[in-house]
Amino acid sequence: MMAPASEAIAESYAFCRAVARRRAKNFYYSFVLLSREQRNAMCAVYAFMRYCDDLSDEPGAGREPLDRWKAALTAALAGKFDAYPAWPAFHDTVTRYAIPSGYFYEMIAGVSSDLEPRSMATFDELHRYCYQVASVVGLSIIHIFGFQSPEALPLAEKCGVAFQLTNILRDIREDAGRGRCYLPAEDLRRFGVTADELARGDRSQNFSQLMRFEVDRARRYYKESAPLVDLIDPASRPSLRALVGIYAKLLERIEELDYDVFSQRVSLSALEKSLIVARAAVAGRGAGHS
Repeated sequence: MMAPASEAIAESYAFCRAVARRRAKNFYYSFVLLSREQRNAMCAVYAFMRYCDDLSDEPGAGREPLDRWKAALTAALAGKFDAYPAWPAFHDTVTRYAIPSGYFYEMIAGVSSDLEPRSMATFDELHRYCYQVASVVGLSIIHIFGFQSPEALPLAEKCGVAFQLTNILRDIREDAGRGRCYLPAEDLRRFGVTADELARGDRSQNFSQLMRFEVDRARRYYKESAPLVDLIDPASRPSLRALVGIYAKLLERIEELDYDVFSQRVSLSALEKSLIVARAAVAGRGAGHS
């Protein structure tokens, strides 16, 4: 018979899996290529990140709920859980995979900065934000993938930046509706585009040139982080390959639509994502036999 503590952890992981299935539109596809234990751990980390992000996006979001969430995180890391069902699984994952707790506090700091109308003066400022809300996710999950070389850490940072830049380009319209513009003001000035034009959805020639520049920047981060796949444990490589493939395809789709991120939300179909996952799985088997 399962001990009460083990039963509580199992129920917590089940909750995290349900959250990931329902909300992780891109991440969840890559999870299927992992072992059950790793899949559970990914879902536990995702449940934390998802709830954290939601706290800054809710109508009327304020600092007090995030401060309470930060206190709950500190307690959960010490094994003391409030009512949020993900905490037992989260604690088990962080402990099992020795994930540095600082990453989770960085995430809270990043989403806290979204509580006010948001604009970025420079790319350095945007890069810092990308680190807090995305690179720390990459740095967390490579502990679940498994790695030996410290060279994996800066590559995971770059991979997170690539993903977040892709999200930012996809979500320009939605972010503008929340009073947020993540594209650096220095870039807007360079290409003669204003934040008001982004909010209105104006697709001028200047806007297209700006988007081309930003897409190229994101692509450089994908390219620079590419060696990460070979630095994580071999069994985990198909999952990371699939995850990168899905996000890189999203960036490519933005280009294919001539940078029209206003008339529709750019996305991939379930079939497209499934094919990317299948190709990653086949490539992984091929590498294993080479």
